[in-house]
Amino acid sequence: MAYTLEQLTDDIRETLNAAPVPAGGEAVCAHVERALKDETFRRENIGPDKTEKRTVIYEDPQLGFCVCVHVYEGAAHTAPHDHGGSWAIYGQAEGTTEMTDWRIVSPADGDKPARVEPVATYKLTPGMAHFYAAEAVHSPSRDHSTKLIRIEGTNLDHVTRMAIEPAEKESA
Repeated sequence: MAYTLEQLTDDIRETLNAAPVPAGGEAVCAHVERALKDETFRRENIGPDKTEKRTVIYEDPQLGFCVCVHVYEGAAHTAPHDHGGSWAIYGQAEGTTEMTDWRIVSPADGDKPARVEPVATYKLTPGMAHFYAAEAVHSPSRDHSTKLIRIEGTNLDHVTRMAIEPAEKESA
């Protein structure tokens, strides 16, 4: 039997009510991975009709989390960023994303961005999901087109993010 968007969001809500993040983060990842491995779920929610860079397909009225579909055409190498005070889960549906985690070596100060250095690089392949705590800094890199679902603790359209740059880069 197919895993539906309604089942996914019910499972996420139940998990978060029992164990809010960060404690519940890995359990939510397991639900996302279940959805990613279900051919019907992928076809109905991430399928070929999704072409926008970002589409919110569900926003929870009680807890505020969102389920988004992201479609990235071609290669892209994104600068380090955070999701402000929100957590996020990246779930790889198609293609491969190389993700780098960064640690802050000097915090943002006024107009001066936070400075970061890389600590780990790993690949997200189809069927994998990864949890990012609030204010975790990471950067995705893709050599080809990808599709993913991202669960956001709150709709990131309304979240302020800090300015960040790699520590080896000189400020102007």
